[in-house]
Amino acid sequence: MIPVPGFEDQRVAILGLGRSGLSAARALREGGAIPVCWDDNPAARDKAEAEGFAVADLSKPHALDGMATLVVSPGIPHLFPAPNPVVAHAWAAGVPVDNDIGLFFRALANSGWEEFDMLPRVVAVTGSNGKSTTSALLHHILKSSGRESQLAGNIGRGVLDIDPPGDGGVVVLELSSYQTDLARALTPDVAVFTNLSPDHLDRHGGYGGYFAAKRRLFAEGGPDRAVIGVDEDPGCFLANQLSEGPTDDRVIRISSGQKPHGPGWQVVARKGFLTEWRKGRQLAAIDLRPVRGLPGAHNHQNACAAYAAARALTVAPRQIETAFHSFQGLPHRSERVAESGGVSYVNDSKATNVDSAAKALLAFRNIRWICGGLQKEGGLEGLRDGLANVTKAYVIGRDAAGFALQLPDTETEVCTDMATAVSRAMAEARPGDTVLLAPAAASFDQYDNFEQRGIDFATRVRAALGQS
Repeated sequence: MIPVPGFEDQRVAILGLGRSGLSAARALREGGAIPVCWDDNPAARDKAEAEGFAVADLSKPHALDGMATLVVSPGIPHLFPAPNPVVAHAWAAGVPVDNDIGLFFRALANSGWEEFDMLPRVVAVTGSNGKSTTSALLHHILKSSGRESQLAGNIGRGVLDIDPPGDGGVVVLELSSYQTDLARALTPDVAVFTNLSPDHLDRHGGYGGYFAAKRRLFAEGGPDRAVIGVDEDPGCFLANQLSEGPTDDRVIRISSGQKPHGPGWQVVARKGFLTEWRKGRQLAAIDLRPVRGLPGAHNHQNACAAYAAARALTVAPRQIETAFHSFQGLPHRSERVAESGGVSYVNDSKATNVDSAAKALLAFRNIRWICGGLQKEGGLEGLRDGLANVTKAYVIGRDAAGFALQLPDTETEVCTDMATAVSRAMAEARPGDTVLLAPAAASFDQYDNFEQRGIDFATRVRAALGQS
């Protein structure tokens, strides 16, 4: 646990008692604060009370009187589409609003650090797609090279639940826009921006607000090094803003598909090869094609991001290459769940938007594509390039027929449910085909989350193959 100092004998309000809220309450109490907790869910309140925390309805008048700060869980809106009433009350009462990420950065350094030969470092990874894989891959690289590393934030443990890092230890954080938008302190040593595509737009008041939430990690965080994906305009803009000139190696530009150019520090992946460039010279190269845990151009971009962050932490290229080959990938992200009769079965349930699904479609050939669900804004136009690899689409979801109508040039079958889609795709698959779940839609019309959807797919495939 990372104790949170600075609130000794002061009352601190905690709104939302999920993983981040409860860990914040524990860390604040460990630091000497008096947490006062609230959640609309009675079961969550009961759990907090069982741990000895005071519980009080923070929405009532004057409930925030005397509070030193209000700590808000990431799922609770604090501005768009409308602020939670408790947050609005905090504004009116002059109570600062923060989240567990802000508390973490305030609390991380401790008095024992002066005894260390090498100070601990924090790497924070954000972006629309690939941040989980990038974070997990970087953590794997560090562990494989003998470095102390902890994975936390949106993946792994809650940020305040981790152990205080030791001499030269690294904390790798995956941070969502919900987390970076509100945190009052953001001071990573290395910050990574993978890419940007439309997502969570209602929560941020539009695309510009979404980018602004991501940008805070760099503009307000002031990292020593920034790793920036420059395959889209937002990344190019951000890299330009952070750089003082062409040779400024505080910015490492990464790309999947572009040729390296200029004297700056660059890590690029083209035609299956990752190369590192600095001052116009190639320093290292890695063949990514045999790396089974990182299939496709989108994962090659993730490899570039993790490679660049690891190099910023002085990990040698050959150590990184060795770690690439032992990386198994993450569940529900281009996860190979089975192979049989020359057919591969891949679970990419995390492809909840069009951009991530399009990248999955470009990673494979002869695809039997299971898609559909709760569709997000913008339609399916962004899938156009990847559809050339689709042999047939098997559409699930409550509005499966409407989804299928948006694929006029692709053979489709309206299946509605996963059981039917898996059965039909497996019956029609031929050697060389890939049965791919990459929904291009959220899961909430039929599942609690994308993980549950991916598990359903994998379970049905394995059962049909007699592997359950």
